[in-house]
Amino acid sequence: MHSPHTDPSFIYRTRDAIAAADALAVAIVHLDLFTALAHDPADVAGVCGRFGVHPRPTDVLCTLLVAQGLLTRDVAGRLTLTATAQEFLVAGSPFDARAYYAAMGDKPGVADFLKVLRTGRPAHWPGEDSTADWHASMLDPAFAEAFTAAMDCRGRVLAPALAAAVDCHSSRRLLDIGGGSGVYTVALAERFADLTATVLEAPPVDAIARRRIAAAGLDARVEVAGIDMFTQAWPTDHDLHLFSNVLHDWDEPECRRLLAKSAAALPAGGRIVVHDMLLADDKTGPLWAAEYSVLLSTITQGRLYSAAEIAGWLADLGFGIIARQPTALGRSVLVAARQRPSR
Repeated sequence: MHSPHTDPSFIYRTRDAIAAADALAVAIVHLDLFTALAHDPADVAGVCGRFGVHPRPTDVLCTLLVAQGLLTRDVAGRLTLTATAQEFLVAGSPFDARAYYAAMGDKPGVADFLKVLRTGRPAHWPGEDSTADWHASMLDPAFAEAFTAAMDCRGRVLAPALAAAVDCHSSRRLLDIGGGSGVYTVALAERFADLTATVLEAPPVDAIARRRIAAAGLDARVEVAGIDMFTQAWPTDHDLHLFSNVLHDWDEPECRRLLAKSAAALPAGGRIVVHDMLLADDKTGPLWAAEYSVLLSTITQGRLYSAAEIAGWLADLGFGIIARQPTALGRSVLVAARQRPSR
């Protein structure tokens, strides 16, 4: 595998940001959030209480609006309007632009994000007639095949950059948790000839990974374990664990469960690698991440996280971040090692 010769960021960002306009429309049309905050600033918890919405998607929405330059967040987390929002998105302003968004109120994507805010649960996959969310849809072989192909094509850009960013010379065996097609394992195995690996992936995606690995000629060094990462035991003989674009599919309790299983299965000296798009620690952006987090919150049980949030979960398990490196398409890699017993 090799990196592309040109920069495809615009192609991928356009898709990642597809739900951001819908979220802004919800804030303007359905919540009239800016008028409310102009009269009474609040933090995320206050917004949840005022509008009867759930914390996970509300945090995502507020992070987006901060990244877009419409809200500011002080050190106490209180959200206030910027001059632009005050001038264009508040009732009674001579430049009130809320009517410009009114026709978007019944748009399907807007309805989806409003549903997520009100229920805390993901809406259905965009463009699908089914009401099943992404997690349920992945049990269908046809959907799993199409979705995994989509992630594999993105992985062909990300995987070579990941392999260049992580030093695996001291690692013996890699466990790629929720590894999808195996594209990240393939890139690492190609770069580090002494590395053997296991892709941990549930059916029916495990069969897709076996095909991908065989096509790369790596089936002698890379195996696939067809197990559920939440409910079944993990192998304990792998000294490098990889979560590439996995944690963002899950809410914080599930992320903590996965990292705890990793810490318990790692031998002494083992490392955890998290590869994902990361929010700034103060959740002011970057804008691409804030936009993508809206899409994730709409179709999965998760959102994007900051390095500080992930570092906090790892610290509770006795791990500390020892390296951080950008990869491609706005993503970064965090490498963690055990520093003390877990709390």
